[in-house]
Amino acid sequence: MGFIRNYGSIVMLLGSIIAGSIAGLIMGENVTYIKPVGDIFLNLLLTAVVPLVFFAIATAIAHIDASHRLGKVMGVMSLVFLSTLLIAAFLTIVAVWIFPVHQHVELSKDIHPEAAGNWGEVITRLLTVNEFYELLSRKNMLPFIIFSVLTGLAAMRTGESGAAFRGFLHSGNEVMKDVLTLIMKAAPVGLGAYFAYQVGTVGPKLFGTYAHSLGIYYGFGTIYFLVGFSFYAFVAGGLNGIKTFWRHNIIPTITAVSSASSIATIPANLVAVKKMGVPDDIGNVVVPLGATLHKDGSSISSIIKMAVVFAMFGKSFNSADIILMALGVTVIASIVEGGIPNGGYIGEMLVMSVYGFPPEALPPLMIIGTLVDPLATILNATGDNVAAMLVTRFLPKRAAAVS
Repeated sequence: MGFIRNYGSIVMLLGSIIAGSIAGLIMGENVTYIKPVGDIFLNLLLTAVVPLVFFAIATAIAHIDASHRLGKVMGVMSLVFLSTLLIAAFLTIVAVWIFPVHQHVELSKDIHPEAAGNWGEVITRLLTVNEFYELLSRKNMLPFIIFSVLTGLAAMRTGESGAAFRGFLHSGNEVMKDVLTLIMKAAPVGLGAYFAYQVGTVGPKLFGTYAHSLGIYYGFGTIYFLVGFSFYAFVAGGLNGIKTFWRHNIIPTITAVSSASSIATIPANLVAVKKMGVPDDIGNVVVPLGATLHKDGSSISSIIKMAVVFAMFGKSFNSADIILMALGVTVIASIVEGGIPNGGYIGEMLVMSVYGFPPEALPPLMIIGTLVDPLATILNATGDNVAAMLVTRFLPKRAAAVS
């Protein structure tokens, strides 16, 4: 029953994709008649994402108690989180270069990633807009995220006079999360119809692209889990650190698999990091915040998704500006999606926004995100434990004692 409760939606989604694939193979070009079903689902999802992101980010920042954020614990933790996310993303890019995602399928070439103009113009266009209403478009997700952060900071700084607004943000966040939950109940039907359309119009070669990308993810992800986390544990405590980490990381790993949630793994992680020698004042900060902000598994999947969509739309994924932008998008997506039901889809919207992909890019991103979820959850959840060990290693003892 626990498996059905935690993975039932994934199983149902995979079942609908398989059913859609069979329907596409049987119906061929006639499958275009059911394409509107998929379009309706995607349109609902795309319209919900803007208010959802605003309320999620603004309320998270607005309700932070600044007294618990100040100090070197937060500074070192931020550096550790950022470093591991970037390492995971860059190594994934290398893996994609070694095992490139071949263009088994090419949906369209009429895509123009945002790379025109000099770097100043590109940065200005990516980070800002000159009219408020432009913030409400999913095509301007980065400026919208920045605006949401500023709103949250202002709500936090206004103290008692901003209490009512903070309450509004919290209520809005709860409502929009439920809106997304309601929309996602239609995901099996919507994605099944869209996948049927893709298979019916593109052909069975579509499966080769997905299989290849999943092979890269599970192959590299497993190596990163075993070798990468061992390396981090070695940096934190030498050979004894490796032994300590793996001896106490078994239960959190099993919990992550069985619960399919980084948040649900927090209690197991808190017990584990204490046994790993992490002081309570560090573990009690790093583990809960890491469940939301630190997601190595999502970092790896973000790069895989980008590589797949670039291949599907006949675009190169190896230029310096594209790679630098990919690293930035990966970090932002990994942070933004935390704490939101089906939050990976928010990161996928960000990918579409930054690179200028059309709505047709969303189903492949969502399908890959669904298929890699088990290993991604393990990496996301247990990566917080080794991160806590690293923070303990690099934090001055005096700072840890007074934080």
